[in-house]
Amino acid sequence: MGKSKNQTPLHRPHYLLSSCNPQHFFLQLFEPHCLYNVAATLIFPLHSLYSTAMGLITLMKTMIFIVLFLGFCHVSMAAKKTYIVHMAKHHMPLSFGEDHRQWFDASLKSVSESAEMIYTYENVIHGFSTRLTAQEAESLENLPGILSVLPELKYELHTTRTPEFLGLEQNANLFPQSAGDSDVVIGVFDTGVWPESKSFDDTGMGPVPSAWNGACETGTNFTLSNCNRKLIGARYFAKGYEATLGPIDESKENKSPRDDDGHGTHTSTTTGGSVVTGANLLGYAAGSARGMAPRGRVAVYKVCWVGGCFSSDILAAMEKAITDNVNVMSMSLGGGTADYYRDSVAIGAFAAMEKGILVSCSAGNAGPTSYSLSNVSPWITTVGAGTLDRDFPAYVSLGNGKNYSGVSLYKGPSLPNTMLPIVYAGNASNSTSGALCMPGTLIPEMVKGKLVLCDRGVNARVQKGSVVKEAGGAGMVLTNTAANGEELVADAHMLPATTVGQKAGDEIRKYVISDSAPTATILFEGTKLGIEPSPVVASFSSRGPNTITPEILKPDMLAPGVNILAGWSGAVGPTGLPDDSRRVEFNIISGTSMSCPHVSGLAALLKAAHPNWSPAAIKSALMTTAYTAYKNGKIIEDLATGKPATPFDHGAGHVDPVSALNPGLVYDITADDYFDFLCALNYTAAQIQVVTKRNTTCDATKTYNVGDLNYPSFAVVVPSGSSSKSGGATVVKQTRTLTNVGTASSTYKASTNSDNKAVQISVVPQTLTFSQINEKKSYTVTFTVGSMPVNSNAFGRIEWSDGKQIVGSPVAVSW
Repeated sequence: MGKSKNQTPLHRPHYLLSSCNPQHFFLQLFEPHCLYNVAATLIFPLHSLYSTAMGLITLMKTMIFIVLFLGFCHVSMAAKKTYIVHMAKHHMPLSFGEDHRQWFDASLKSVSESAEMIYTYENVIHGFSTRLTAQEAESLENLPGILSVLPELKYELHTTRTPEFLGLEQNANLFPQSAGDSDVVIGVFDTGVWPESKSFDDTGMGPVPSAWNGACETGTNFTLSNCNRKLIGARYFAKGYEATLGPIDESKENKSPRDDDGHGTHTSTTTGGSVVTGANLLGYAAGSARGMAPRGRVAVYKVCWVGGCFSSDILAAMEKAITDNVNVMSMSLGGGTADYYRDSVAIGAFAAMEKGILVSCSAGNAGPTSYSLSNVSPWITTVGAGTLDRDFPAYVSLGNGKNYSGVSLYKGPSLPNTMLPIVYAGNASNSTSGALCMPGTLIPEMVKGKLVLCDRGVNARVQKGSVVKEAGGAGMVLTNTAANGEELVADAHMLPATTVGQKAGDEIRKYVISDSAPTATILFEGTKLGIEPSPVVASFSSRGPNTITPEILKPDMLAPGVNILAGWSGAVGPTGLPDDSRRVEFNIISGTSMSCPHVSGLAALLKAAHPNWSPAAIKSALMTTAYTAYKNGKIIEDLATGKPATPFDHGAGHVDPVSALNPGLVYDITADDYFDFLCALNYTAAQIQVVTKRNTTCDATKTYNVGDLNYPSFAVVVPSGSSSKSGGATVVKQTRTLTNVGTASSTYKASTNSDNKAVQISVVPQTLTFSQINEKKSYTVTFTVGSMPVNSNAFGRIEWSDGKQIVGSPVAVSW
């Protein structure tokens, strides 16, 4: 899911059709705001008929027609929706020969003569997508060879400083592609690309890799010349979107890979953008911008449009990316959680993993609530968001002499040198939600020429400023509420404005409401570096535990995701608001959408350095070398609470790419291991086949254990009352296997710790000795867990060290 809450434009949680366009009458007929207009159009002109009996009869007939018309439309149109049909490849009748498409078509035509296939799939799944009624879908699912018929899901979109912050600038010579060309290709699934961005400059890059099978698709305002040796591929996928919402309105967005939103350009330049000197946003964060893998190649797959990102399109894009030969897939989007056999991204990611492609996804922006993660399958790398050591301070100075710190990216005419009157929006509105500064809620006479204090929530932060400006306000102070606490996310406001934390906001509000003539001003301080502590876990970053498989600890890791500078689309201003006429080459935004491409780019660096490493080995290297404490020894903070963060907040910790280059040991995982994992979940043969496409079943003589997946972290779930019933402890054993990728001859010793006396951790054997590269050694961890109240959590750590390398794994125990 991508940017933080209250951003625009593709960061809104839901999309409604904004107007009742006659061209899309049928599609919009049942939108609540359109139904009134339909009634007005059809019914209100009938008032003149009331004067005669004939008029009354005509009115009754017309009303009956309307009811029948609406009912007919509801049955014939609203009932059809898109389904993704999973077929069992090995069940195809011999009569079809090798033509799977003919088999797909025959199966579909047997339940619906009119239905047509939207996409056919061969790599990510074996099957197709189509539009059906619920009854037709049920009939199809009962046919031989059909594994499942799943309704389509809609997904939403969840830098100059980060390379230095991550230690890449000082250690550039360690990574081969920092100095030379890289054949590693990063596929970015998002809103498209603005190819004119300087971050796609291919100066000095060699020819396109010979293994590349991709294409540069042309379309509205996009030609073959828009691709080059940096941006080597660009495709767009809209058939699923159009099947549900109707034709793309090309007067509002380009039906091509071109990015009309900015989000896709930001993520793609973050992961693989070339070095650009003099980058900045309105003078803020000035410096040289570069992606994590500045010599890597970028291929863009546009799957997100104004109305969202649809799973049939995402699967089609993943299908193409696999045959195109990408090495990494970066997906800053999410759609809630579902069992793996119902999650299209998880299913597509499994196919990618089997081809050696690492899939990196954003954790989501639903924090700090627990159990709020997206993209939790173990074969996906799930990335949370942390802060940088950079800030953009803008202080609020009150008439009572007190000052409060905030953040802002405002650049424009300054406020007067004198203090201005300040008013609380809740007291300058006739609306019950007036404090939120939503469109049309402020009374211009009460805010004109004043600063306005607005509460954060519901609508976009930048839109609140636009509302204040439209009402005649001189500036805005935006205050966090309990939902966001002290998290400060900077925005390029369209009027003088700053955002303050909840505590400061409460005090400012108290002053504004109680003082008879409150005054204030805002002081903008520009860009500040060296902010401590950093990183801290962003409040918006989604948290564990994992709702689907609590025995797999998620998120996997933390990466920079707050106030990140990267390339931007020339189609929209930095706020994304329709009335923002400014155009910028770079923008600063926040979200796990920003942290995901950091890890995607780092994975590309590791892939270039270690071409034979599997996706699991690359993820393991990033996880086991991640850090959980600052240099002073204190645990990384959680911005939501101000307290030490836990593995449910940051996973294995914050990425350290320089250490990940030489991790010493890795936890490798094969597709067979994941198959065993699915067996341990007690999935049916058909459910497992949907994910794996394998015509194999679980071994009835074998004992499968979810906790034995060779994951670089440990999560133990204690069944309710299991220890208290026996009066003793619960004992849980998990086995892991380490692969030596460091020095051929090496000896590692284990150490453990736990933050709770109720959890004892022991490792056998405690010493692992390796004599060659790629040698594997196994060990067993025994967790002896005492009784604790239900919903209690304890945390710990297991480390292997040879005196130089530390191979660390977080531990989470939940009752």
